[in-house]
Amino acid sequence: MVTSLTTLPIIQQGLDTVEKMMLSQAEDYHPDLKAALSVILSSGGKRIRPTIILLIGSLLDAKFDLLIPLATSIELLHTATLIHDDLIDGSILRRGVPTLNAKWSPAATVLTGDFVFASAANMATRTNSLEVMDLFSRTLMTIVNGEVNQLFTSRCSININDYYQRIYAKTASLFETSTHAAAIISKVDEYHTELLRKFGYELGMAFQIVDDILDYVGDQTTVGKPVGGDLRQGLITLPMIYYIESNPHNSLIQTIIEGKTIHDETEIQQLVEMVAASDAMTRAQQEAENFIGRARECLLELADSPERDSLLEITQYIVSRKK
Repeated sequence: MVTSLTTLPIIQQGLDTVEKMMLSQAEDYHPDLKAALSVILSSGGKRIRPTIILLIGSLLDAKFDLLIPLATSIELLHTATLIHDDLIDGSILRRGVPTLNAKWSPAATVLTGDFVFASAANMATRTNSLEVMDLFSRTLMTIVNGEVNQLFTSRCSININDYYQRIYAKTASLFETSTHAAAIISKVDEYHTELLRKFGYELGMAFQIVDDILDYVGDQTTVGKPVGGDLRQGLITLPMIYYIESNPHNSLIQTIIEGKTIHDETEIQQLVEMVAASDAMTRAQQEAENFIGRARECLLELADSPERDSLLEITQYIVSRKK
C-alpha cells in the first residue's frame, strides 16, 4: 500500500477486487501461464496507478463497475511491460524476487508478456469507452516506441531533452493515461479532464526521476535490484547528466561523452559512488520536486475531499520513497 488508504474502505475494497481480477486472467488457460501470472503478481508492487484511478473516480462519482476494469487493465499493462523489460535488459531481480526470465526461457517469457498484454486490452474493453480503448492502444504504442528508441538511439545519450522524452515514454505516459482515462470514465468537463491528464503527466515524470536517483543511492535490499543498472546498459539518467555538466573532464565521463558504454565493474562502481556523493543528486531530487509541485497545483483545483487528501499524500510519497 502506497498510502494510508485504510481510511477509505471503498478504495481498499476496489484494490482487493483489482488484485483478484488480475490473478483470474489465466484461470481458464494453460496451467503454466496461471502459475507464471501468480508468481509475477505475488512479488508485490506499489499498485499506485490503480489506487490513483480509484481515488479520482471516487472523487468524481464515477461508476465503480467501470473503474475496476480500467484500473485492472492499466496495472496489467504495466505488468506486461515489466515482463518484457526484464527480458530485454537481462534483469534477474525485481523487487528482490527472481524475474520470470530468470526462471523461464526467453520464448516462454515473451509469450507470457504477450498474454498479459492481451489480458490488459481485454479488460480495457470492459470500460465500454472507445475513447479509453483508443487512449490505451496509443499509450502502448508510445511505450513500445520508447523501448525501441532506447535500444537503438539512447545509449550514452547525455541530451536532457532526449532523457525527458525517454522517461515520458517509459513511465509518465502510463501515469498520464491512468488519470486521463479516470477523468473520461467520470465524464467530467474538458477543463477537468485536461487538469487530471496533466496531473498524471507531472506525477509520472517525478516518479521516474526518483527511480533514477535510487539507481545511484538506493539500498539493493530495499530497492530490490542492484544499483547502477542503467549505467551498465549505457543509459544516462538525470543524476548522471547533472554530474557530467559539473565534471566534463573526468576520464570516465570522457568515455561516456565519446558515446562508449562502461563495462568494467570496478569503474562502474567508482562512477556510481562519485555521482551519489555529488550535488547532482540534490539537483535531480529538486527537479522531481518541481514536477510534484506542479502535480499538487493540479490537485488543489479539485474540490476538497478525503480522496484529494490521499492523492496529495501520494505526491509526497513519490518524492520521499526509498524503493
